[in-house]
Amino acid sequence: MNDSVLVLSIASAVVAGTPILLAALGEIITERAGVMNLGVEGMMLVGAVAAFWCGTHTGSLPLALIVGGLAAAALSLVHAVLAITLRVNQTVSGLSLVIVGSGLSAFLGNQGDSPLLEAPNGVDVGPLFPEAFADIPIAGPIVFGHDVVVYLTLILVGLTGWVLYRTSAGLSLRAVGEDPAAADAAGLGVVRIRYLATVIGGFGAGLGGAYLVLAVLGTWQTGMTAGAGWIAVALVILAGWRPWLALIGAYAFGALRGLGFTLQIARVDIPSDFLAMIPFVAAYLVVVLVSASPARSRRVAAPAALGEPYNREHR
Repeated sequence: MNDSVLVLSIASAVVAGTPILLAALGEIITERAGVMNLGVEGMMLVGAVAAFWCGTHTGSLPLALIVGGLAAAALSLVHAVLAITLRVNQTVSGLSLVIVGSGLSAFLGNQGDSPLLEAPNGVDVGPLFPEAFADIPIAGPIVFGHDVVVYLTLILVGLTGWVLYRTSAGLSLRAVGEDPAAADAAGLGVVRIRYLATVIGGFGAGLGGAYLVLAVLGTWQTGMTAGAGWIAVALVILAGWRPWLALIGAYAFGALRGLGFTLQIARVDIPSDFLAMIPFVAAYLVVVLVSASPARSRRVAAPAALGEPYNREHR
């Protein structure tokens, strides 16, 4: 029963959706503060190469995840300086991170006598619960067959929602994203909050890239995110900047990205290139459906000041 196509597909969807969910959670925090960062793909790649390098040298999963998150956070700081301090166009700044992150990760991954491209995965990512739990019919592989990062990500979803909607820090963050001038007049540090939110978003993207390379793929290769960062950006919009909806959407996209695995089990022969484009086509279709309904559009309205630089002298 646990070897059925449906059970294996759901279990693989959770794993494949986790890196997208981690990146989306970080981007939700960033955009809730009014900063649009389209560089998630580049930050995921930098986080992945840093985490894989750390994993091959230390064999420590926690350390590799932290290093990957910090590397991406450092890259997001570049976007913060450009978008918040220098007030350049946030779309252009974010897209530049994709270019820089892609090139930097490819360069770092191919350096040295033993490049990461040829290195084995130095981190052992295994299920958190004993094998007996995974043998439980149906629920075993889906609920108990995952590693610790999957369960920590679920906790992060709840924590992110609680902080955003149940704490004064979350209220301040959302206030800055809705009306930075009013937030500034109320004594909130708009620049400080936006910097912090941008760095947290970068750390989340780095965690997503790190988990993707260490647990999902198990090997590093150039451009290994294959558009996962763009899916995370689209997911933030589709989820209406809400963590719980991002959780559902991430697992749905995870199922679509793992569709090739599912069809392979079912012995259905479909070109891999066609399967690879399905998640992006699905994202476009959902955006069209949401935009076509005024009621749905209002429910997923973006923060009012998203993408708009704040100049205190012009308030």
